Amino acid sequence: MWEALQFEFLRNALMAGLLASIACGVIGTLVVVNRIVFLAGGIAHAAYGGIGLACFLGLPYMFGTFGFALVVAMIMAAMTVRDRHRSDTVIGVLWAVGMALGVVLLDLTPGYNVDLMSYLFGSILTVPATDLWAMAAVVTVVTALVFRFYSAFVAMSYDAEFARLRGVPVGGLYFLLLGMISISVVIVIQVVGLILVIAMLTIPPYIAEKFSDSLWGMMLLSSLISCILTLFGLWISYRWNLTSGATIILVNGAAFFLLILGERLRARHRRMKLACRPNPPLEDDPREAVR
Repeated sequence: MWEALQFEFLRNALMAGLLASIACGVIGTLVVVNRIVFLAGGIAHAAYGGIGLACFLGLPYMFGTFGFALVVAMIMAAMTVRDRHRSDTVIGVLWAVGMALGVVLLDLTPGYNVDLMSYLFGSILTVPATDLWAMAAVVTVVTALVFRFYSAFVAMSYDAEFARLRGVPVGGLYFLLLGMISISVVIVIQVVGLILVIAMLTIPPYIAEKFSDSLWGMMLLSSLISCILTLFGLWISYRWNLTSGATIILVNGAAFFLLILGERLRARHRRMKLACRPNPPLEDDPREAVR
């Protein structure tokens, strides 16, 4: 694949994949730990309305989608901040309405020639250099915000009620988290598409969680795993001429199932060792020794 890096579009694809991996590693960790995977998926799919809005108004893709996804995230945050366990209906409605709005706006756009598949399943090979700067800015802002409020995010992620009693602004952090999810989702859509974005947000953090003992360590390891899996997926897609976004997700999925299989095999091996271990001999009764 090294000889292919002489092409600018492949270098851009490589940089886009790495930037998206860092964003997914940091934000995906908070998504997994706070158990809001379905909510993140709702934001990702509702963002399709922003794509339709950008095309209808003739706005740049990034600008229109950022704004729409952020508005949807704030609505979801306002309606679920008090009771996250009852948020599935709200998320489902906004999910469906956002996608339907995007389709209708694209229908109303005169003479549009948008490749819908590129937004649904990603088009990493067409990421321009100008979008790379926007992606780099998003990654920088998101990482800086997480670093700034790291202790508060740790408290909220592991015991929100206790954190609230200790004076941590859990409500504000929840709004901030959903806002960061929304802008991170937009940059990942270009890599794997809005249908597959949830896999990049969840699989690397899930794998990293098994080998981490802190939230920050989980973020770093998740970013590293995501970068490795993205590069491997890009190499496979280039080698066999496959769709890049789907291939990256399949590589992530393979890593996920291999981890599950490894855990099952280790657990089975541990049980077999315990079953085969000989029973320890019974100690002599001290009363018999006295006799």
